[in-house]
Amino acid sequence: MTIIVTGGAGFIGSNFIFHLHSAHPEDRIVCIDKLTYAGNLSTLQSVIGAPNFRFCKLDICDRAGVEALFEQERPDIVVNFAAESHVDRSIEDPGVFLRTNIMGVSVLLDACRKYGVSRFHQVSTDEVYGDLPLDRPDLFFTEQTPIHASSPYSASKASADLLVLAYCRTYGLPATISRCSNNYGPYHFPEKLIPLMIVNCLHDRPLPVYGEGLNVRDWLYVEDHCRAIDLIIRRGRVGEVYNVGGHNEMRNIDIVKLICQKLGKPESLITHVADRKGHDLRYAIDPEKIHKELGWLPETKFEDGIQRTIDWYLANRPWWEEIISGEYQNYYETMYGNRERLE
Repeated sequence: MTIIVTGGAGFIGSNFIFHLHSAHPEDRIVCIDKLTYAGNLSTLQSVIGAPNFRFCKLDICDRAGVEALFEQERPDIVVNFAAESHVDRSIEDPGVFLRTNIMGVSVLLDACRKYGVSRFHQVSTDEVYGDLPLDRPDLFFTEQTPIHASSPYSASKASADLLVLAYCRTYGLPATISRCSNNYGPYHFPEKLIPLMIVNCLHDRPLPVYGEGLNVRDWLYVEDHCRAIDLIIRRGRVGEVYNVGGHNEMRNIDIVKLICQKLGKPESLITHVADRKGHDLRYAIDPEKIHKELGWLPETKFEDGIQRTIDWYLANRPWWEEIISGEYQNYYETMYGNRERLE
């Protein structure tokens, strides 16, 4: 089969390409990526040059470019990771998120219809459900939970999900959607919580934590997520949404303290900053559906996954040092440097 992976130079997309390359060497993988700030071609160094891999620098909003690529490759499956994904950035500039996360998806859907793909898969997020109260640990997001987006980012992802389902129902496009909890692992861009804290710890820099850090997230090791997507595109039912969660709920402040502990750094580095606008309290996913239908369960315990992640960042300094020496440094100062400190 020929599989197009959009956003494949990003965090989860690149890990999915590595998974496909290892688990299905018979398949041809075509990676599309615009190489914006979060896309790093060096991430794909281990597969570039492989006979069954092709990279194409392309914006998914470029309708002519996307159709030309589909004409050449005639893909069987398209997996869409391409997205603007940072909530803070969406608050600063919503328009970029609407363009890529909604209009870009519409371009892909039209190309899939035109060229008769056998499966389009949209990689979404649990953030489309909004949040859950901290005092109700018995509540979880299911596939029937109403969409209740809190940020421009999650609203754009929810819009894309609805568009995918509309194309499935109206045009008969064979599509599926997965909504995952927070991923972590190798090649995570250093603006996100876990890699940011690892990198700052290694430089003895302040560790910025929103508010009191009591917000709860369900953490999913990226390799477990990739296995789930692989199962969905091959065995998942057309028109269905599958929640993919890690069964690893952690408060942000506890993750930061754990990273300090593992790296031998003092908790005095933790700096409480003014909270994010509309900050969701708790995310928690019930993955019962994908377990019952496809037999998937997360395999990586958080204690093991976080240690593997820290070890990876320690062993791959050139990868993230190259990133933080560029645009990210300016972004960091914009988002955290001028925030009012909370005592």
